[in-house]
Amino acid sequence: MSRVESKLTELGLSLPPVAAPVAAYVPAVQSGEFVFTSGQLPVVDGKLLNTGKVGAEVSPEEAKELAQRCALNALAAVKSVIGDLDRIEQVVKVVGFVASAPDFTGQPAVVNGASELLGAVLGEAGVHARSAVGVAVLPLDAPVEVELQVRVKSA
Repeated sequence: MSRVESKLTELGLSLPPVAAPVAAYVPAVQSGEFVFTSGQLPVVDGKLLNTGKVGAEVSPEEAKELAQRCALNALAAVKSVIGDLDRIEQVVKVVGFVASAPDFTGQPAVVNGASELLGAVLGEAGVHARSAVGVAVLPLDAPVEVELQVRVKSA
């Protein structure tokens, strides 16, 4: 078990299987020393954990937990490309999309679910630049979607 996966276990979490794409794309691709994930939804065992808009049907606290699940799915996608999460040198950028009720402005706090997980699991390598964007709707009516860009060590 990698150091990163051991840290997940310490936190009471585990790396899920790679979430199957819902359209014509792959979960992650590597280009040189970078891995880019597709947007990851809060899916467990092929099922979306919740639907709706944050600030309406979904509370900000629930959405933050969903963002954490998205980050776990993104790490699984990265592992599917590089084989060992200990090869991650740096999470360069996190982009979080939050399906928001019209008056909801707490997108950064929601996406903290992903950012805090990455920091807890990867330490300094998990510190990243980030965008937290409110949108009208996401695929499958998901409340949150997260994508990662990471720099990896050579194999």
